[in-house]
Amino acid sequence: MSDASPLLPEVAQVKAIRGFNRFYTRRIGVLDPYLDSDMSLTDVRVLYELAHRAEAVASEIGRDLHLDAGYLSRILRGFEARGWLRRQAHPRDARQSLLALTEAGHAAFAPLQQKSRDEALALLAPLGAAERRQLVDAMATLQALLEPGARPPARRQAAVLRDPAPGDIGWVVQQHGEIYAREYGWNSDFEALVADIAGQFLRKFQPAWERCWIAELDGERVGAVFVVRKSATTAQLRMLILSPKARGLGLGARLTDECIAFARAKGYKKMVLWTNRCLTAARGIYAARGFKLVKSEPYEGFGQQLVGETWELKLTAAPVAQVSPK
Repeated sequence: MSDASPLLPEVAQVKAIRGFNRFYTRRIGVLDPYLDSDMSLTDVRVLYELAHRAEAVASEIGRDLHLDAGYLSRILRGFEARGWLRRQAHPRDARQSLLALTEAGHAAFAPLQQKSRDEALALLAPLGAAERRQLVDAMATLQALLEPGARPPARRQAAVLRDPAPGDIGWVVQQHGEIYAREYGWNSDFEALVADIAGQFLRKFQPAWERCWIAELDGERVGAVFVVRKSATTAQLRMLILSPKARGLGLGARLTDECIAFARAKGYKKMVLWTNRCLTAARGIYAARGFKLVKSEPYEGFGQQLVGETWELKLTAAPVAQVSPK
């Protein structure tokens, strides 16, 4: 059994993570002069950002690298002193300067980039094709778990939406219980509620008026949503769920759009849903599709103080999704 097994107590999991950190930093030489240069790992990361951004500004680099503004400023001044960096006025924001590497800066960065590539190849060299794929997949999994909003691997396929199969509804209940406990601290009362709703869907399913979609990525279940018949004229969207690895792909919006299209095609006049104020990502999806908040009420539930919300969407005319300008 791996030291990182979820069955081990938290102290053992922390120990496993710290052990991996010591192994990996030693393996890639972070404790040595980085890439055989006289710069630190942070210096080289900033240099990388300057070399690869079309429009580099200090505030964005600091935000993305989680660097203190004063620390980043000292690094940039050091680059200027070496003749590697030039600044010019930002055409759209007078408070910012555009940063760019000079020819000397690019000349300094090029061998570091090649050295980094060479070291990555050296890590892969002892491994066979299957082992390399396993290593890359493991790193992608690590990044997806620790940084859910990160861009997925380029090889990831488009999501497939399908009808539920045996075992899928149990998976939906499990995902609700695990995700809401981990991310919001909700207790088992919530999982019990979802289990009741899911059980009713199975027992009272009306195929002419109701629908469930299961979302898959690369053959793995990552999301679900349900439409149930609340009345002859009203459909209800229920149990929208996405696993962390599926976030940031527009899949929640796609599942919601399927629900709306289905309800409209069946002749429902209105779609309703119940959610909580703390679920900001889901609320953003609903608002962008024309749902309106019609009722808000504080309550105590699932071991938390919450605010429940009822949202409605009239289906007589197709709303236009509101897209925020970038």
